[in-house]
Amino acid sequence: MSLYDDTVLVLEKYEGQDQEQRALRDVYLEHLAAHPDGVYKPCRAGHVTGSALVIDPAGRRVLLTLHKKLGIWLQMGGHCEPGDSTLAGAALREAVEESGIASGLSLLPGGPVRLDRHPIPAPCNWHLDVQYAALAPADAVAEISEESLDLRWFPYETVAAVADTSVVRLLERTLARL
Repeated sequence: MSLYDDTVLVLEKYEGQDQEQRALRDVYLEHLAAHPDGVYKPCRAGHVTGSALVIDPAGRRVLLTLHKKLGIWLQMGGHCEPGDSTLAGAALREAVEESGIASGLSLLPGGPVRLDRHPIPAPCNWHLDVQYAALAPADAVAEISEESLDLRWFPYETVAAVADTSVVRLLERTLARL
């Protein structure tokens, strides 16, 4: 199965927690139907990205990265690459690369936690982000990557003070699933 086929299947199975998420899923599926290259960065109409909120339930904390280009605290994530065979695998790969946690990360069962569509600068138009949650072992040690300015663990209750609404909603949905 190709990454494109896997992504379509993941989205078709995604039920979302409300009408807004289901409508967004339909937008993603329509985009992919119109753009068979829509899982990769070169698709100028927009492209699917995979991200994962790294969470340590035992420590009641999340790991966020200070994005190098945007200068804001976000979950780990990024573009799908030609070697990715699944969207979940792409999200987990990004989480490992950006967190520096070499072993022990695993995606929260049940598929994506939520979807977030946001505009990006030209020449592309949109990131169609499929957001997962990655569980970290209690003893996980993060190591900053070249892709971020900083990397920090934040207690659940402080995330709203440092991150944007999409990250806060991702944390809320992740905690509801836990």
